[in-house]
Amino acid sequence: MPDATTFASKTLIGGAGSGTGPDAARVDVLIGRRGGPLETAWATALATPRAGHRVFVAELRPGLPVRPPTLFAGTAEIRTERHEHLSVGPAQAAVAAGVARAVEEGLLPAESAPDLLVIVAVWVDPAATDADDVFANHLAATFEAIAAAVNGTPTMDEVLAEARHPWNAYYHRHRN
Repeated sequence: MPDATTFASKTLIGGAGSGTGPDAARVDVLIGRRGGPLETAWATALATPRAGHRVFVAELRPGLPVRPPTLFAGTAEIRTERHEHLSVGPAQAAVAAGVARAVEEGLLPAESAPDLLVIVAVWVDPAATDADDVFANHLAATFEAIAAAVNGTPTMDEVLAEARHPWNAYYHRHRN
């Protein structure tokens, strides 16, 4: 279990993806302490959203924000009503559930929750269609991104092992 008094004294950064196709998830997380630079970023992002992008406090249910306070920052421009519903519905519920699960499983110390802030940058593909898949993929990706941030992964050895062979869901060059 992390030391609650020093946990996230430096901003923790993690990212993860889950699923395939348009219902897949890609999230990046920042975890920091109140009073630090992440608080400024958190407040600024909440107070000055970009046109076409959703930014709001993640809730487990209406009126019950997850703890530590978590900012859902949509990275995909909202293009349709369906896309907006998938973003503010299952994707944001999954982000809140992923943060709560991280506290429940001890990745984020519960006793530090009042002192922490989380920003989750969330990609919901405008072509997504299945609410249950969007939820499941964003829950998995949020939890995995928090685990990566807390555990300091990937390691430099893992990065260097792939440095000459980058690929992703949209680009895969044959390995030589």
